[in-house]
Amino acid sequence: MKTIKLGSLITISKGKKHTITDMPSSQSKRVLGIDDLRNDTLIRMTDDQGGVLACENDVLIAWDGANAGTIGYGKQGYIGSTISRLRLHDKSKFYTPFIGIFLQSNFNYLRKTSTGATIPHISRNALESILIPVFEYGDQIRIATLLSKVENLISRRREQLKQLDELLKSVFLEMFGDPVRNEKRWEKKRMDEISDSRLGKMRDKKFITGNHLRKYIGNSNVQWFRFQLDNLEEMDFDERARALFGLMDGDLLICEGGDIGRSAIWKNNLAECYFQKAIHRVRLHKSQAIPEYVQYVMMFFSSYNGFKNVTCKATIAHLTGEKLKETIIPVPPLELQNRFAAIVTKVASLKTSYAQSLIQLESLYGIISQQAFKGELDLSRVPVAEEGEPVI
Repeated sequence: MKTIKLGSLITISKGKKHTITDMPSSQSKRVLGIDDLRNDTLIRMTDDQGGVLACENDVLIAWDGANAGTIGYGKQGYIGSTISRLRLHDKSKFYTPFIGIFLQSNFNYLRKTSTGATIPHISRNALESILIPVFEYGDQIRIATLLSKVENLISRRREQLKQLDELLKSVFLEMFGDPVRNEKRWEKKRMDEISDSRLGKMRDKKFITGNHLRKYIGNSNVQWFRFQLDNLEEMDFDERARALFGLMDGDLLICEGGDIGRSAIWKNNLAECYFQKAIHRVRLHKSQAIPEYVQYVMMFFSSYNGFKNVTCKATIAHLTGEKLKETIIPVPPLELQNRFAAIVTKVASLKTSYAQSLIQLESLYGIISQQAFKGELDLSRVPVAEEGEPVI
């Protein structure tokens, strides 16, 4: 496969900071920042008379910051100070979406070669040294068309997963109302009236002998409604500690600090696991409340300042064991909670199906892109988009 260095195909121009106008006119121009490389959700305009103007045939790259290496194209407007414009010398030989998609496939390389001890900056030399595979113009369009269709399916699947999350929030509010304001006037109870709770084991390297190593859940392992179990650490749990800090099916784990109240339900995700001091383990009295209901209460408390009267803020805000026990939440009838839990279970099943589909689509995209850029795909049956037709 013949290749050519990207640097010989483009001119790189760095953007500048612009003043955003609150009252745009017909003369105003769009300002393109990092978020605009991904979507068009928030359109910002400026009345500045000068800047680096991008057109739809330019490839844009986030040059520095946490999102350095993010690629966009098909955009028009002044580029911001963290964005650079890659303008093709000869648009008749190279198709912008093809170049953009190929650079997206090199994101990890761009991050690995970035400079800067704290803030990543794209290495100009590394970027210009990327070898672009040379295809006929029509085949470039076909490759971009094919990969863009798979990418669109991936985006739709991700959006569907978000919509399911929003659906459950809406269902909860419809059934129970806002638990912080408790406008439906449900009976209120302290957490220690409806549950038993305790913080986990203190991590102290001095007492890690390696004789009773067991995996445990820490703060970073608890996400909203799920667990991140790929990077579990270990510490010693002797027989007594295992009895005190073992996790059981249905335990609600709640973060003490950081994103206070962040919680997920343990469903025997591992055969054996324990929890660390930064985590509250809440075992609900099933005659009073169920974890599917309470974890959503925690989410709304976290979002709407429901913990303001119980968090300690001596240094960093955190929810102590005592303060969690004192937390007062509305407790609707158990029958209503169980109806909500049934809906959660059905939606969770659908989310699992969608998540598996997303994994398969992402894998398919990776396989197709590798084969396409190596020239190993039969592109004869992929239609070429008409002139001016968007590649979606």
